[in-house]
Amino acid sequence: MSATRIAVKGDQPYDVVIGTGVLGELPSLLGADARTVAVVHPESLPEIARPVCGAIEASGRTPVPLPVPDGERAKTSQVAAELWSALGRHGLTRSDAVVGVGGGATTDLAGFVAATWLRGIKVVQVPTTLLAMVDAAVGGKTGINTPEGKNLVGSFHPPAGVLCDLATLVSVPREDYIGGLAEVIKGGFIADPTILQLIEADPEGAGRPDGAHTRELIERKIQVKADVVGADLNESGLREILNYGHTLAHAIERVEDYRIRHGEAVAIGMVYAAELSRLSGRADLVARTRAVLTSVGLPTAYRADAWPELRDHMRLDKKNRGAKQRFVVLDGLAEVGRLEDPPEELLAAAYHEVARSS
Repeated sequence: MSATRIAVKGDQPYDVVIGTGVLGELPSLLGADARTVAVVHPESLPEIARPVCGAIEASGRTPVPLPVPDGERAKTSQVAAELWSALGRHGLTRSDAVVGVGGGATTDLAGFVAATWLRGIKVVQVPTTLLAMVDAAVGGKTGINTPEGKNLVGSFHPPAGVLCDLATLVSVPREDYIGGLAEVIKGGFIADPTILQLIEADPEGAGRPDGAHTRELIERKIQVKADVVGADLNESGLREILNYGHTLAHAIERVEDYRIRHGEAVAIGMVYAAELSRLSGRADLVARTRAVLTSVGLPTAYRADAWPELRDHMRLDKKNRGAKQRFVVLDGLAEVGRLEDPPEELLAAAYHEVARSS
């Protein structure tokens, strides 16, 4: 099957290329002037960087592999500073480029370093996990974490392109693949209900890279994100809908010190958002949310005693405006609304429903 190209529009348009063996497109995305290319990749997976470095070298450029810690441990100011130093030592100029290879944490970090080096150089993302393909690597949001919260330091820096080689998904651990499905399912609730129908028809297949509908699910979720970020790069309005379920999710990640998978936290966060929607008199999609998440093996509950600590972390959320907290909720299936400054009793009641089934 030939590669699929999904266009992300906006002031700096680019394509997301989906297929098998799409790495051959990398040299053209780097631009004719790039001579040195930094390849940021997880230190435990040097093998995923080798074909990327090979493609760069075959095009007459110099690849510079830069290993970073695995997962969220890479998204710190210290690691970013070490990468800046490496870019300086290797003499990367404004015409050179960065390539991020790996999961969402790696592509977030690579994008942030590219955005800030010399006030912005080209970045190409090569996501190798389901989560990174359908979410993190698409959209131009880059960032690192601080002790106070996730992704609080970052920048909007669209990539020159995103290459999703589906062959890399075969080696993704099952738990990580299932975690990535949470973001796919989110796309179904906020914009494309066909995603939900495909998963509900074959939940076992949805949890496998070789499932009958895997490619369609990936392409549909990427299309959802492309449509949103193409219309609102800087999260001034529409793009907030992509944060459905993320206010509680980011708080859970912080409480767990990022030992929980992002997708697992998002799954619980979507149940919370569905409960907020129901209790505030909007759509009641709680049962369907729980059912589709459970069918693929994602969690839907969290411990009751965590609420005070979670609530503290939720107060520091990117959607907040001043002292007012904002939540993304559903007015109906694929109908997204905002819940502004809800009473504490409502927030606690929604969490009680999440914790009740834990």
